[in-house]
Amino acid sequence: MFRNIMNELATWYEVGKDKIALIRGGKSVGKTWAAVDFATGFFDDYIIIDLKDYPDFSLYISKERRPEKIHAKLTTSLDKYNFTDRLLIFDNVQLCPMAVKNLSEYAKHRTECRVCLIATHNGRLPGEEECKEDISVFELLPMNFEEFLKAGKGRRLCKYIENQKLSPMPDEVKDSVFKMLKVFFITGGMPEAVNEYYQTENLSGVDNVLHQILDRFAKYLIDVTPKKSLTKVLSIWNSIPTQLTKENKKFMYGYVDPKARAREYEASVDFLVGTGVVRQIFRIKDGVLPLKNEKDDKSFEIYHLDHGLLRIMAGMSYQDIDMDNVLDMMDGVIAEQFSLAELTTSKNVGDIYFWISSATAKVDFVYESDGEVIPVDVQTDPRTKAQSVKVFKQRYKNKTSVRISTDDMYVKSGLINVPLYAIWCF
Repeated sequence: MFRNIMNELATWYEVGKDKIALIRGGKSVGKTWAAVDFATGFFDDYIIIDLKDYPDFSLYISKERRPEKIHAKLTTSLDKYNFTDRLLIFDNVQLCPMAVKNLSEYAKHRTECRVCLIATHNGRLPGEEECKEDISVFELLPMNFEEFLKAGKGRRLCKYIENQKLSPMPDEVKDSVFKMLKVFFITGGMPEAVNEYYQTENLSGVDNVLHQILDRFAKYLIDVTPKKSLTKVLSIWNSIPTQLTKENKKFMYGYVDPKARAREYEASVDFLVGTGVVRQIFRIKDGVLPLKNEKDDKSFEIYHLDHGLLRIMAGMSYQDIDMDNVLDMMDGVIAEQFSLAELTTSKNVGDIYFWISSATAKVDFVYESDGEVIPVDVQTDPRTKAQSVKVFKQRYKNKTSVRISTDDMYVKSGLINVPLYAIWCF
């Protein structure tokens, strides 16, 4: 299946010869598949070294930095000596705190091959900042709507979506786009679920795949979480549907455990976010630049990694879905999760936050772009009045706002209306 990261890796192959590639992101989103597929097209061969399967080598590079020593250990571990014109893929590097630093140094001295690191991790890895001049970083998340369409036979639909800024989309094309969008709201963007849909068009099979992925997520958390934190981490994980379906989506420790205190759970929240199975966005105190200076570290929302997985985790089978109101599923929670994911993949969107006034006004998402603060309102019902965004604009005098809805794309009086299906390219 087509993934946008292929274009980015191709650019790295052409112009990043003095850097290693680091692919990091959520669990089960296709990181290893993408690296192997890329290697198949661009290299004579590839070699995968999964640090989970080579614990001795992982332990060795946690202490040894000398490239010649690492190479000697590597050839002994693999019983392979010819790395010329190969792509060396080191998987699960998040298991070794020194992997990024020491393998970056190794790559500088092994110019006959290229090196790619893969990590199931959210955010920077240990050593990444120190070696930033030697690394090209690529984030991989679940498939967005563009990738979902291209995984089937929807390339022409993508062209229509891209071109609608210049000319209106024909009604019959728009009907096809919305039909596929509704399917995507059900399947989510996990590659296995998307593949199941296109192979069988069986939504029952899609649900089975999503259940299996959730089971693997739970097992993964049990395997990687320190025992002393396991109960707290699993409690936070299991509370996600409840956190998102309450009126105030701000994360509240009381919904994890009525007796919970923030100081007792903060480290467990950080650990869960770092594993790459959830997304976290923070509140900003004021809508002024730079937004990073307005970040409230104590106030945040936790979303799932994928909207299809969130649906299943909330106990909603595809059979429970009103197909006439798919886009308003779970009272718009799925649409918000979807919109966050689509905004994250847009190159025009910076770090994403949310905003709450001292009263009741709440802006779903806020980001900065081209020196301006942009509030975003997600509306599955286009008739809804965006009162919270109006409060935000009156308070901070920003010129532009975004509304994500089922309406056609238009710009009017500083409001950019973006259709749900076009977030990835607006």
